[in-house]
Amino acid sequence: MFYNIEGGRGRGHEKLNILIAILGPTATGKTALAARLAYELNGEVISADSRQVYRGMDIGTGKDLCDYLIDGISIPYHLIDIAEPGYEYNIFEYQKDFLNAYTDILDRKKLPVLCGGSGMYLEAVLKGYRLTPAYNNSEFLKTLEDKSYDQLVDILKSYKTLHNVTDLEDRPRLMKAILVASKSKIAEDSRTNPTFPKITSLVFGVSYPRDLLRVRIGERLESRLNNGMIAEVERLLQGNISPERLMKYGLEYKFITLFLKGELSRSAMFFQLNTAICQFAKRQMTWFRRMERQGMAIHWIDGQKPLEKKAEEIMSMARGFI
Repeated sequence: MFYNIEGGRGRGHEKLNILIAILGPTATGKTALAARLAYELNGEVISADSRQVYRGMDIGTGKDLCDYLIDGISIPYHLIDIAEPGYEYNIFEYQKDFLNAYTDILDRKKLPVLCGGSGMYLEAVLKGYRLTPAYNNSEFLKTLEDKSYDQLVDILKSYKTLHNVTDLEDRPRLMKAILVASKSKIAEDSRTNPTFPKITSLVFGVSYPRDLLRVRIGERLESRLNNGMIAEVERLLQGNISPERLMKYGLEYKFITLFLKGELSRSAMFFQLNTAICQFAKRQMTWFRRMERQGMAIHWIDGQKPLEKKAEEIMSMARGFI
């Protein structure tokens, strides 16, 4: 039978190709909410975070793995800790890995709950444009706009060996080379992988007033700095990853590395990092608003409500969907 919210947890899901998605900017409590929904609805969480795929990058990426333990029950999660730091994991690998996890969850009659704030990863699943040569050029190029020159070079390297140095002459040529390489990659994948299935999704966003979100970002940052995040970056630097490579993951890994190298004081590191995270949250919201303008329905949930109330609100709206 289909899962009945009134009936409580534990029943299986038999509807095919459905998905609940929880998105929102950083520091809005997405992980805890997704885990709670998975707990209540006999589900499992699939991460849509471009940095949580890396092992050892835990505090800085906000994995918050403790949120997956509820009332002594471990909520299964997927696409976390699947790549080594330093590896250039990309959107095409994510799409394949997502489909494997998603299919596995459905096969076991569980409910997939997608959770994250990486706009490109979310859209790759929710819009289902995986493995199609018709992928929109302007949308793809938009995802590259906030990347540094060095980051763009690394992205191009993830697609191919660099023989043509003219691709690196300036930023426009570099972005065009990435677009061409990505098209080739998609075409190659389309010959060897199944078409991405049509998924019926119900999408929820967690929101806070801008001023309150800034406060939450600052408080969370200070807590993480005081509870192991600096040591985490030190361990990564003592491994096989160079400072230059680590800094390319941005935000926490960039500014804490600069602090450890003696190029920033702690106070300067905190101020610059806090500012950068707030700017990142603003870019995330811009992306989500664009998704809405392009026709995606996002049901926004007030993040200030207690966790249980947010979960109840979502489950009430999901009646008849799952």
